[in-house]
Amino acid sequence: MAPNESQSTTSARPRLSLAHRRKARRLLMQALYQWLIADGEALDIIKQFREENPSNKIDWEYFEEVLTAVPKEAAALDAYLVPLLDRALTALDPIEHALLYLGTYELAHRIDVPYRVVINEAVELAKMFGATDSHKYINGVLDKLAPVLRPLELKQKRG
Repeated sequence: MAPNESQSTTSARPRLSLAHRRKARRLLMQALYQWLIADGEALDIIKQFREENPSNKIDWEYFEEVLTAVPKEAAALDAYLVPLLDRALTALDPIEHALLYLGTYELAHRIDVPYRVVINEAVELAKMFGATDSHKYINGVLDKLAPVLRPLELKQKRG
């Protein structure tokens, strides 16, 4: 189980459980994988995933936010990742690439999600879907990225 994750609450939107967000991340990994492999349009992929997964127990708002943002911000996300990789981006396994995009996006743009949760969730998805030791690789890269994108959060944890 992941550490506690902050949830934004508004009167217009019901509070979603951590399980809803976790399901969204699982689908995001698959959708980002599809985007990387097939180079499809994010809106088409969103439509497909919503049709194939009609459950209301998924944080669809989060899913759509991330899936529309990552393709637009791929170059910026790559700029964070490239210095930390031991291989070219094109040599990454597509599952690893998708998870690194997801984790990097969350670290950069979703400060409501603690950095440890971001890393833990990506590692758990890598254990489920990635190659044998890909979870170690994902953990290593995101662990090096956290101080770059979350210096204040890490300083508070140490201080």
